[in-house]
Amino acid sequence: MENSNNFGQVKISNDVVATIAGLAALEVEGVDTITTIADKLLKNNGVKIQIEDEDVNLDIMVIVEYGSSIPDIAFKVQENVKNTVETMTGLKVSQVNIHVQGINFKKEKVEKEEAKQIKKS
Repeated sequence: MENSNNFGQVKISNDVVATIAGLAALEVEGVDTITTIADKLLKNNGVKIQIEDEDVNLDIMVIVEYGSSIPDIAFKVQENVKNTVETMTGLKVSQVNIHVQGINFKKEKVEKEEAKQIKKS
């Protein structure tokens, strides 16, 4: 993205927009992570971005926590990502597509382990 004014140009890298979107997605309760092992190997941060003129289309891959409402989380991620990217970059976000890639059971396992420990005490 490039913006010109009387003082010069402002260029925002696609990687910066993707980072902003990824961090905004992680702020939503119920989102466990936006990267899988494959993403880490491919050095992908779980966000795909397309910018045409000043319109941004984002695809965000998420892993949600077990027991969370997937439609509610997806809507909150869409809302938070759109607002954050638009506020920080001045770009117009046209689409935020959410791809749920998995469910994380870690929290559930930790809670069961804690319950077992309490029962033993």
